[in-house]
Amino acid sequence: MEKTWLKHYPAGVPAEIDVAQYRSLVELIQESFKKHRDAVAYRFMGRAVTFGQVDDASRAFAAYLQSQGLARGDRVAIMMPNVPQYPVAVAGILRAGMVVVNVNPLYTPRELEHQLKDSGAKAIVIVENFAATLQKVFANVPTKTVILTALGDMLGFPKSLIVNYVVRKVKKMVPPFELPGAVSFNAALAQGRGKSLRAEQLGPDDIAVLQYTGGTTGVSKGAVLLHRNLVANILQAEAWYQPALKKIPADEQIVTICALPLYHIFGFNTNMMLSMRMGGCNILIANPRDLPAVFKELAGQKFHSFPAVNTLFGAMAHHPEFGSVDWHSLVISVGGGMAVQSGTAKLWLEKTGCPIVEGYGLSETSPSATCNPVDSTAYSGNIGLPMPNTEITLLDDEGNEVPLGTPGEIAIRGPQVMAGYWQRPDETAKVMTADGFFRTGDIGTVDERGYFKVVDRKKDMILVSGFNVYPNEVEDVVSQMDGVLECAAVGVPDAKAGEAVKLILVRSDPALTEAQVRAYCEANLTGYKRPKIVEFRTDLPKTPVGKILRRELRDKA
Repeated sequence: MEKTWLKHYPAGVPAEIDVAQYRSLVELIQESFKKHRDAVAYRFMGRAVTFGQVDDASRAFAAYLQSQGLARGDRVAIMMPNVPQYPVAVAGILRAGMVVVNVNPLYTPRELEHQLKDSGAKAIVIVENFAATLQKVFANVPTKTVILTALGDMLGFPKSLIVNYVVRKVKKMVPPFELPGAVSFNAALAQGRGKSLRAEQLGPDDIAVLQYTGGTTGVSKGAVLLHRNLVANILQAEAWYQPALKKIPADEQIVTICALPLYHIFGFNTNMMLSMRMGGCNILIANPRDLPAVFKELAGQKFHSFPAVNTLFGAMAHHPEFGSVDWHSLVISVGGGMAVQSGTAKLWLEKTGCPIVEGYGLSETSPSATCNPVDSTAYSGNIGLPMPNTEITLLDDEGNEVPLGTPGEIAIRGPQVMAGYWQRPDETAKVMTADGFFRTGDIGTVDERGYFKVVDRKKDMILVSGFNVYPNEVEDVVSQMDGVLECAAVGVPDAKAGEAVKLILVRSDPALTEAQVRAYCEANLTGYKRPKIVEFRTDLPKTPVGKILRRELRDKA
């Protein structure tokens, strides 16, 4: 495919960047620690943690891991929400020459067991709130070194004691557990401070992270992300952000809201690692579902960047406390992880003056592959242009490029594309083409300017009497209706048409009726795209990142 998109790049964004500036993530991290030592890297519950403090703590943590007999290349799992211990653990694991295995803290015992076994993780850093889950599978997994932390462990005296007491005793958020031999995070740091760190010479092709795909495509698989994959994507994102970053005064540190979970690749690279590279500060949000707490955390803070998913943008924009936060300094709102709906984008722009620029990527692409220009003034409805150093094409089922205007499977080639799936050459072969393109399983179109649009996942497509219905389109139309908070469209079996569209809605206006929804769909959707079944619910099932689980809705239907 001809790279027509390069003609439409924003001013100041290069077509190619030097993605080999660092041999490894460790080199990037250590440069940042040195350069920004006294700057604040994280804010959490009123506590500021500097780059220097993360440097010292992660060095101690790395030395502790090495002292436990763990070797270069060993996998170390992290099972925590967004707390300052997370970036310390990540930097420590990487500096010790080991591999980060990001684990969703809300996993069931079955899911945790699968991931620890599959990755062969020898150690885990886990917040005590989820230790009971680990206890249930501990005898079955190879993970024998356990470092246990509590939510308030890095808040300093006496706040850490107070927070940990409230979490354990008042809110009763820590189910009872027994993990004999577990060492506390702070004790591990204390031990590590007295030990020397053996510096490992890591290269671009060493594995940095095993990022497990959400399992929404079947068995959860580990995307093998090399140091060069993650470094490339950090530098690609930094280059792409330049037009918006120019709006921030030169003497101001860039501050980012970190409501995306750091265990998800979107939060890992777009929040933690990109801010590391730019010397920026992250405001850590441990639980983005607790909106009053989110607004309380943001009140009185000045921030410039907010990467999030559609559901969070929507929930915040509809919340009565939205006005308690000063949004004037916001220059970048990046939407990813799922399709941004036009109703949400419109409301967000009205309320903040900062448009949501939608990007696109996957765990397998570290994650960013495309993004809309960050100097956009309105929501475009597409996923934007390929990032620097990135090629995208659309393929048919036989692997041939489709003609312009025809939907095809989005395939990506670039330095951010994973090395493959961990110990699954068969699964890797299914998604990688002979010439190095990664087949995403998403169906897309491209216009004459090189702007791509996702029309849907292959398997989410609904086939109504031989017509393709893409759930994203139905959801996008319905989301613009007054009184709709969020919605999902799925295919259900139908005797006449093979499949029919079922629409599940959450109302923001309790007075909204089925008849009104049907009339709106009739006015905005052609016959075969209109929902045959309309169901109202109080909420929709979602992944911890906030992506609506269509599969769960489909299975129930």
